[in-house]
Amino acid sequence: MLRTHTCGELRADHIGQTVTLGGWVQNYRDHRGLVFIDLRDRYGLTQVVFNLSHDEQMQAEARALRSEDVIQVEGEVISRSENVNPKLDTGEIEIQATRLLVFSKSKTPPFEPASVELPNEELRLKYRFLDLRRKELQKTLVLRHQMTKAARDYFDQHDFLEIETPMLGRSTPEGARDYLVPSRVHPGSFFALPQSPQIYKQILMIAGYDRYVQMARCFRDEDLRADRQPEFTQIDVEMAFVERDDVLEIIDGLMAHLVRVIRGEELQLPLPRFTHADVLERYGSDKPDLRFEMELVDIGEIAGACGFGVFQNTIESGGRVRGLNARGAAAGYSRKKIDELTDFVGGHGARGLAFFRVADGALDSPIAKFLEDEHHAAIISAMSAEPGDLLFFVADSDSVTSAALAALRNRLGAELELYDPAELNIAWVIDFPLLGWNEGEGRWDAEHHPFCYPVEDDLERLTSDPGSVRAQSYDLICNGCEAGSGSIRIHDPLVQQQVFDLLGIESEEAEKRFGFLLEALRYGAPPHGGIALGLDRWVMLFAGLDNIRDVIAFPKTQKAADLLSGAPSPVDDRQLRDLSIKTDVPDQPDQPDQPDQPGQPHTDTSS
Repeated sequence: MLRTHTCGELRADHIGQTVTLGGWVQNYRDHRGLVFIDLRDRYGLTQVVFNLSHDEQMQAEARALRSEDVIQVEGEVISRSENVNPKLDTGEIEIQATRLLVFSKSKTPPFEPASVELPNEELRLKYRFLDLRRKELQKTLVLRHQMTKAARDYFDQHDFLEIETPMLGRSTPEGARDYLVPSRVHPGSFFALPQSPQIYKQILMIAGYDRYVQMARCFRDEDLRADRQPEFTQIDVEMAFVERDDVLEIIDGLMAHLVRVIRGEELQLPLPRFTHADVLERYGSDKPDLRFEMELVDIGEIAGACGFGVFQNTIESGGRVRGLNARGAAAGYSRKKIDELTDFVGGHGARGLAFFRVADGALDSPIAKFLEDEHHAAIISAMSAEPGDLLFFVADSDSVTSAALAALRNRLGAELELYDPAELNIAWVIDFPLLGWNEGEGRWDAEHHPFCYPVEDDLERLTSDPGSVRAQSYDLICNGCEAGSGSIRIHDPLVQQQVFDLLGIESEEAEKRFGFLLEALRYGAPPHGGIALGLDRWVMLFAGLDNIRDVIAFPKTQKAADLLSGAPSPVDDRQLRDLSIKTDVPDQPDQPDQPDQPGQPHTDTSS
């Protein structure tokens, strides 16, 4: 080995020992015949001192050291006596160097990995090998390793088998676009990279492998945001001979295990469960942030009888008037800030934002004059308001009031600091609709995917009232993120075709797209179900970060580009000929690849 210890290992009990360290020069200081450097590796930092009077060659090499040079140092561990650095784990000691070997010199880096002030993300992604030297990124990648190992250990303890499924499969487009891989051996035909191992893991259940897990790489060609990547990893789980509660119980245990191993805390089980209808009504979202209160309140009955035309007209036309109470916030929001919030909810479909400040048992706002005293009192009572509170209302359709107020709720929660950013609040959302009506195309869409089994009590309504049918599907939510999604699967081929029919997938088309799964179902399929947990997202949540790229070693940008390697890139004509492919791409001006901003809306990256 080229080192005896790491740069984070040495302590006071090593004083007097001769050691060899290797690492990167982080800082350089020259003080009257002594050169001090901070030597860094992923384990920590150690101060090294060179007495330049001892060795002329070492003197010259030490004085030539600069940031990010890679060196080997041999020397004696000595005490720093009164110069102890309490901020460093190695702060009690330093190395009195007796030998220096420079492995490689570094160019002047475009940014210092140890700097507090970081450049824009585009530059950091281009020089990712420097960015990955930052302590913050190193910590998140260590955390990722720990979480992956802890998850594997947990599932091993519960008799799951880790089984790999194919990376090259058949295109079965559902939801996001596939990444396609052309076949050289079968000209004109394409593999698809997996959006999830969904069908393969179901087939494993049919084959008798009743407990499956995989750290599955998945690929989706979709628009990206702060918590999305075109390639990602999910903790993929499937179980046979189970009901919904069995799956939820296993994942409850996984969450408790991760919190215990990573945070040293105990998670109260079972995790809370909310129905889809309940969270939409109370929070306007199927992935609410439950770290703080502030529920949506319907004042439709009051609004329909008051003198304010916007409220009355909305109720008369079948809409809703719903609001939020920002407790104690009246003094902190000027009219300018409220106008900003109005523009904000407008981005979520709302045509306006009504507000009232609560003072002396009455409402204060430009529209308060349209309301009678009794309506002031009724709204205050309905909102459980007190003096100093700030009330917001959106009058629109059910979906718009939900979307706008859910977004406003999240913003107010952050701005008013209503929660601890380090807290993890984990819960289940269950009983999703099986189907959603697509107005634009005049047909039903699967709410999750086409393989979700309906709630048994709702099966008879598949033909008579499909929109009321609930699915045995479930999402695991945390801090306003959908961090896991799953369902009990359809194991009866007749029920499966019923669902396909509702989705407009006739039997011939179903056989063409999913024939190998349908054929497997005809050979004896047990009841089964599972879930996929976004590993990247869970690491992000445990680390308290808001950008998924900070927990992935080599992420892509918003435009699905790898700035480090220059991928994707053109290939030569010979490669295209081998694949029987011709390209027809219009000339486009080069545009800078701008990283996206954190904190944008998102959707799930799991199956």
